[in-house]
Amino acid sequence: MASAADKQIASAKQVFQRFGGILRTGEALQHGIHRRTLYAMRDSGVLERLDRGLYRLADLPPLSDPDLVTVARKIPRGVICLISALSFHELTTQIPHAVYVALKRGAETPRLAWPPVRIFWFSGEAFTAGIEQHEIDGATVRIYSAEKTLADCFKYRNKIGMDTVLEALTFYRERKKPRLMELNQFARICRVEKIMRPYIEARL
Repeated sequence: MASAADKQIASAKQVFQRFGGILRTGEALQHGIHRRTLYAMRDSGVLERLDRGLYRLADLPPLSDPDLVTVARKIPRGVICLISALSFHELTTQIPHAVYVALKRGAETPRLAWPPVRIFWFSGEAFTAGIEQHEIDGATVRIYSAEKTLADCFKYRNKIGMDTVLEALTFYRERKKPRLMELNQFARICRVEKIMRPYIEARL
């Protein structure tokens, strides 16, 4: 016969399963999981700790992109941008050593033990425009579209390198169906229209 603790763990597992297998501590408590049960699940190996205060059922298949999933859950108002967004859209050979995240100017600086992140502060339409939502390993990840990312890369070309920007533009032409109207729209929003125009005309 199952003990009371076993029943609490089984019930808590069902809660985790309803939310894709991943919950923050605060979310788990809101959904009726006792802190003692949560820690018992962690200590017994039922849960794996992705980051401080972020847990995942250990018997789920391995995450395909644990860094993006962790950042999406720990920084829900952030948007994956620049090199990390290029990597997601398969527009770069660069391997990001940190997750590049855009935050609205004035937002609180996030604190993560892992993975390393690079924060970029955007404002107005430069932050809100071009956000896509993608499901990765059961988590909703906010990522800028390929076109918005290209405009952002031109804007931050001095930080990421012009060679990376031009490589991305080449891959965009080869691997995507170019959307020139959207590219021009985001170029205007990011105030890089004059800089981007000759490259777009020459390469697309």
